[in-house]
Amino acid sequence: MFTLKKGYLLSGIVTGCILLFTFFSQLPDGKLHMIFCNVGQGDAAYIKFPDGKDMLIDGGPGGKTPKVLGCLGKYMPFFDRTIDIVVLTHPQEDHLGGLQEVMKRYEVANFVHSDVGNTTKGYETVMKLIAEKHIPDRIVGTGEKIAIGSTHLVVLWPISSLSNLSNPSNVNDASIVFKLSYGTFDALFTGDADSHVDSELTKIPLLDPDGIEVLKVPHHGSKTGMTDGFLQWLGPIKLAIISVGKNMYGHPAKETITQLETIGAQVLRTDENGNIEVVSDGKEWTLFTHK
Repeated sequence: MFTLKKGYLLSGIVTGCILLFTFFSQLPDGKLHMIFCNVGQGDAAYIKFPDGKDMLIDGGPGGKTPKVLGCLGKYMPFFDRTIDIVVLTHPQEDHLGGLQEVMKRYEVANFVHSDVGNTTKGYETVMKLIAEKHIPDRIVGTGEKIAIGSTHLVVLWPISSLSNLSNPSNVNDASIVFKLSYGTFDALFTGDADSHVDSELTKIPLLDPDGIEVLKVPHHGSKTGMTDGFLQWLGPIKLAIISVGKNMYGHPAKETITQLETIGAQVLRTDENGNIEVVSDGKEWTLFTHK
């Protein structure tokens, strides 16, 4: 006769309770969760929408085990292996490198990017995976809208033609910039679009006199990241998040941090604060940091 020892039984009960608690705690809670992942010198943000759908914006730098995988493993439900939308703001290694492993390990339902590519191996690998997996591929530009339940995304940049920019060959200039709105809560995601395009970007009506609750600071806090005109266009900013790691470029620049602090924005950075999570019910919002 098979006899189960009490120790094994207790261990099994405890494990089962933990899994059950984890399952229920990761079900949709009707709130928007935005996690700015600490991926080193690069960008990656994971969004969990109030209805349970999700989105990954960029994947940070690559490698055998890119840091974005750890972020997804922590904040995605363990039973969920599908990412509803992956957005590549622009095709540079510190934004797309980690997406290669993401696409190999997760099912991606939709891929969104701008109409600017390059011939790097990383970009070509990502596009090859999209073709092989038959992932719906959507190119977006100014004015396009995406609704995910009660959350709305409005693409502000890039414009359909970049021929009037000073350096259209710079893929930073083609970064997707979009506003995310849930109720009265707004966040702006900027990729690496910096002061090169500010004069054009700020011609687009933002139509938000109350300003932006959260700004993902352009280009890792680069010295050329923002003009004063850009900040005036945004209106009041409550929280500015800089996605940055150890680098040789001087990111984030002291001038940029001073710019943000001067207008009263709270400034956080992933290299110092770890993963940064913002949770909103569409009216109020709460900030968490996870080192």
